[in-house]
Amino acid sequence: MKLAIGSDKSGFAVKEAVKAYLKEAGVEFDDLGTVDLNEVHPYYRVAGDVAPKVQDGTYEKAILICGTGAGMSVVANKFKGVHAVACESLYAAKMARAINNANVLCMGGWIVGPEMAIEMVKMFLKTDWCQDLEDWRAVNMHKFAAEVKAIEDRIYGA
Repeated sequence: MKLAIGSDKSGFAVKEAVKAYLKEAGVEFDDLGTVDLNEVHPYYRVAGDVAPKVQDGTYEKAILICGTGAGMSVVANKFKGVHAVACESLYAAKMARAINNANVLCMGGWIVGPEMAIEMVKMFLKTDWCQDLEDWRAVNMHKFAAEVKAIEDRIYGA
């Protein structure tokens, strides 16, 4: 799996800690955000650069970090097939994958510290869609996914 990662200035320190973890874990990634604090990219540009590359399959998943995670998720979710969730806990990161089949984890550098962010990334990456859900809920998740796709198709075209 190849990941994209990106941040603006507010998420830079957390992103650098996550990058160090990913490198140590042998996870392949590209940093598409701010890489030098003297040349800062705003959240909307970073999310706008990353999301289309998740959409077209260049990257299977992405991690986006701004001040709260909300701005990145708002922009990333403008792209069909991109399901970005702003998370502030391990449980939210797990359920974003298990229930929502999120392919973009958004976090806030003002909200979660580097250690928590790394644990959230681990949880996000190791959780599969419908993992640990009751059978009835997993069946419903597949139905719901089809309905969400139909909504996207109505908005963006098939």
